[in-house]
Amino acid sequence: YFCRHGERWELQLKGSGKTPYSRNGDGRAVLRSSVREFLCSEAMHYLGIPTSRAASLVVSDDDVWRDQFYNGNIKKERGAIVLRLAKSWFRIGSLEILAHSGELDLLRRLLDFIIQEHFPSIAMNDSNRYLEFFSTVVSETANLISLWMSVGFAHGVCNTDNFSLLSITIDYGPFGFMDSYDPNFVPNTSDDERRYKIGNQASVGLFNLSKLLQALKPVLDPRQKQLASQILEGYGEHYHSRFTELFKTKLGLLGEDENDSYLIAFLLKVSLLC
Repeated sequence: YFCRHGERWELQLKGSGKTPYSRNGDGRAVLRSSVREFLCSEAMHYLGIPTSRAASLVVSDDDVWRDQFYNGNIKKERGAIVLRLAKSWFRIGSLEILAHSGELDLLRRLLDFIIQEHFPSIAMNDSNRYLEFFSTVVSETANLISLWMSVGFAHGVCNTDNFSLLSITIDYGPFGFMDSYDPNFVPNTSDDERRYKIGNQASVGLFNLSKLLQALKPVLDPRQKQLASQILEGYGEHYHSRFTELFKTKLGLLGEDENDSYLIAFLLKVSLLC
């Protein structure tokens, strides 16, 4: 942990080499992607979007072989290591893997640790604490993706292993910003099916949250499962409300008008045609 202004931050190295979690990868990172992550995570912070931060970048003497455009043209590149920080690196996938493998005692212990450390508004003696935790993650995930959309940011790989339980932007890989509005914008050259195109981010967020609910179901009673499903159904409303609020601010619209959403959609469509 790194203490700053009384806060605790977790340190993580990206590109330092193979770990037990590297699967078939070499655990290395190239300089170009490391610089991009360093710059973008800091830019996102100053744009007011929850994100991991970059503390340092060190150029490595190791050569790293990469197929940058996934076209079979492998080249030798300079390696680098980024020291990045976040309040937590736990992701939806961190819970998903425990539920999938049936490690329910460990799942409860990890959930309790995460709640105790990072969700102070939830009482540890509350029998509904896992339900409250899920409700918070649903609303905050909707908020995060709305913020991404408000600046034209496409994450590029929105799987459950890249979605933070604290609803911050983590794991900057093939991300990108739109130069002009295009709901089909894809920054990931390996995403041939356009699964993670920017226009899909909200629906992919819902898919990931449904996977989180599936992971939590073994530790919820029947009533809590029903309530959690209702909470998940409210995700779309959370997202639409926050999205509309952000774009109204951009347009300088005051008050409430039933035509606000129509105006925003119309202007986006006009910008697409331009």
